[in-house]
Amino acid sequence: MVVRVLIWNLLDSQATIAQLREGVPELEPPSEWIWNEATERFGVIVFGDELPESLGWAQSLIGDDPDVYEEFDVV
Repeated sequence: MVVRVLIWNLLDSQATIAQLREGVPELEPPSEWIWNEATERFGVIVFGDELPESLGWAQSLIGDDPDVYEEFDVV
């Protein structure tokens, strides 16, 4: 299985954490949306071989690609 962590820095973004939190689409568990209001960062932890289509929702609102994209193999 693969785990991916994607994080957007919202300092220069078109969107706020409040806007993103209001409309987060459902993810298939155990994947989850994550955020840190103090550092103005928003992201997602995705479990599985495929990235969910809902990532396009976040990317569209934020207006940019993720600042961090890490991929890990799970044993």
